[in-house]
Amino acid sequence: MAVVTIIGAGMMGSALAFPARENGNEVRLVGTHLDREIIETSIKTGRHPKFIKDFPAGVTYYQVEDMEAAIQGADMIIGGVSSFGVDWFGDVVLPKIPDNIPVLSVTKGLWDTPEGRLLTYPEVWQKKLDAIGSKVKINAIGGPCTSYELVAHDQTEVAFCGHDIETLKKLKAIMATDYYHISLSTDVVGIESAVALKNGYALGITLTIGLNQKAFGLDSELHFNSQAAVFGQAVKEMSRLLEYQGAGTLENLCVGAGDLYVTVYGGRTRLVGILLGRGLNIDEAKAELNGVTLESLVVAVRVARAVRVAASKGLLQFEDFPLLCHVDEILTDKKPVNIPWEKFTFERS
Repeated sequence: MAVVTIIGAGMMGSALAFPARENGNEVRLVGTHLDREIIETSIKTGRHPKFIKDFPAGVTYYQVEDMEAAIQGADMIIGGVSSFGVDWFGDVVLPKIPDNIPVLSVTKGLWDTPEGRLLTYPEVWQKKLDAIGSKVKINAIGGPCTSYELVAHDQTEVAFCGHDIETLKKLKAIMATDYYHISLSTDVVGIESAVALKNGYALGITLTIGLNQKAFGLDSELHFNSQAAVFGQAVKEMSRLLEYQGAGTLENLCVGAGDLYVTVYGGRTRLVGILLGRGLNIDEAKAELNGVTLESLVVAVRVARAVRVAASKGLLQFEDFPLLCHVDEILTDKKPVNIPWEKFTFERS
């Protein structure tokens, strides 16, 4: 039996308590400073307030001020913060973790640099750790997995990535179940870039749902031709960006495409994309979804900014990313949705 400490009681971090505990491990769920009510509810009811199923018996709960006690004696730490908690996790949590405890992060996203590069969150955190002389190593989870379906034990396949394959094997042994299946990869940049990129591109796909509702009515039947067309363009542009990241393998692209699919049909990004497609601007859409965290907006803008810089240096071709650029102008310039369909077409002889 291992001791698994999860820091961040959002939906995904909390969902991972299910396979971890059901695999016979001791599980400690620690809330951030924003999760106080979640932890209080979990202590009282044994259930996350957004789940319809109780936590497995034996999960213990900690408020943020008790985090160090929850870390003590752990065999692994799961970082369960959203992308808006990246700085807090890097500045407050990671320095408290002993060198011998591996970290497994669920946080998905990318930072863009002034030079037009894209950094994964493990890279950002590792720089912070190196600066303070810490030996903690960051691993991460990528792949198609929604929290509520993991709680429901829907068959799920993800990828754990990190620089040491033996550490990854140990993490897999702790977490794998008959419904939670885990691939392993030492290509951290590839896996993490793929699953971050899908957030911005899922927004582009869901625009078509809103456009069709606007044209045919809110209760009209779903239209899949347009969704599929944008999905194909999204995968094409993701492939180009993975190549730019030096990570253009089939495995990385498949992990990203799978995550793209599940985000279109089961994620929060779907909600904002539909509202934008119906004709709302981004401010109106965010007001409509008050309280919903939208990591896809941040990723799309950052990646588009990096593409512009890289294109100015001749490292990328700006015209190779018409979908990303349109999503960016919707978010940044509040332009109306006008999907550039003809720019998706190609001629090959």
